Amino acid sequence: MEELRRISRRESIKWVVAASATVSLLSTRAFGAIGAVRGYGQDPNLLETYKPGDLWPLTFTKDQQRIAAVLCDVIIPADDKSPSASQLGVHDFVDEWISAPYPKQQEDRKIILDGLSWLASESKKRFKKAFVDLSDDQRRQICDDISFEAKAKPAMKKPAQFFARFRDLTAGGFYTTPEGMKDIQYLGNVPLTKFDGPPPEVLAYLKLG
Repeated sequence: MEELRRISRRESIKWVVAASATVSLLSTRAFGAIGAVRGYGQDPNLLETYKPGDLWPLTFTKDQQRIAAVLCDVIIPADDKSPSASQLGVHDFVDEWISAPYPKQQEDRKIILDGLSWLASESKKRFKKAFVDLSDDQRRQICDDISFEAKAKPAMKKPAQFFARFRDLTAGGFYTTPEGMKDIQYLGNVPLTKFDGPPPEVLAYLKLG
């Protein structure tokens, strides 16, 4: 597998905050006052540039980064309109999210880490290979079994809960990027038509013409 693209810590922290504020699947209280959490310092100042470990240590090992990146691309692969999730660094977003010392993020941390561990062991069990070394078809076979919790077999219920949360975080990260917004044709604060000023009759009525 080729070397993963990494994004800056400042970029990933701003990304997490933006996602938590704009995507309904992320808790609106997730980034509350961090001063109550001992040992982590203050809330991120987004005008500052941070180095890894300045706010909180990241969670993923290199192996977990790679599994997360591959799974991101299973969920949102590249197409003719936009790059894949990993090409935009969404796996870094997930890592930053689960590393934050807030209750929701810490809850997600266990779900995501347990799920990545399950993927690693399930890949070895089924195909005698690491998840990152599987073919696209082999990855789909595993993911198809956990893609819908309601239809998952009893033994797959917990992995299906992991997949649902990872899918939500992947989508939340991806569609907060400029490329993701463009993919869904979200324009934001952009004028739809050229504005040449008020019509002449309006200016005449206001005696401004």
